[in-house]
Amino acid sequence: MRKITTNQVPVRMSANLTARVSNKVTMLIAIGVFLMLSSCTSGNKENQGADDTEEAAEEQQGEREATAMATMEPASGSQVTGEANFRKEANGRVRFELAVENLSPGEHAVHLHEKGDCSAEDASSAGGHWNPTMKPHGKRGEGSSYHKGDVGNMTVGNDGKGKLSLTVEGWSIGGADSTNVVGKSVIIHEKADDFTTQPTGNAGGRLSCGVIKEN
Repeated sequence: MRKITTNQVPVRMSANLTARVSNKVTMLIAIGVFLMLSSCTSGNKENQGADDTEEAAEEQQGEREATAMATMEPASGSQVTGEANFRKEANGRVRFELAVENLSPGEHAVHLHEKGDCSAEDASSAGGHWNPTMKPHGKRGEGSSYHKGDVGNMTVGNDGKGKLSLTVEGWSIGGADSTNVVGKSVIIHEKADDFTTQPTGNAGGRLSCGVIKEN
């Protein structure tokens, strides 16, 4: 039988203790590195997620707030002036608001015309009604047979002032030309629209014209 001297036991115990401590330290270092890397990865994901959410919110906000306007100028020797405003609404429709003055009392037709050009004295440079779907002229809201640019009649009071507002489905501010109001013209006519006569509703001359521009 081998004899174990008294000085060998502490040496072995010391070696075993050192090994156990070294293993624990190594394990603690590994856990620390793992936690640090996990924290960085999580932080990056959170930051990326926050950036994506903020960008999406900004895009949605921008879409909701899209607006355009037209400054109404006299045509055909009139003195009619005013302003037309367009605002995209949350449901994808466009809110149209028109206010004018110096117009004769009564009913006056309002249309969007195909060209954003009011340079001619009689506003003939604005072309015909905006009608990308090639439908007959008619009354908006009654059936499906009307031009994209058919708006309706505006009532003008004895003070020469008139206002018209409506929310329109099928218009947009920007996007495809078949729906985009930007680059078209707002025309106020001499007479009321009868909603029957082709292709203009027998609305008479053009008294005011405004090119629609995005804000």
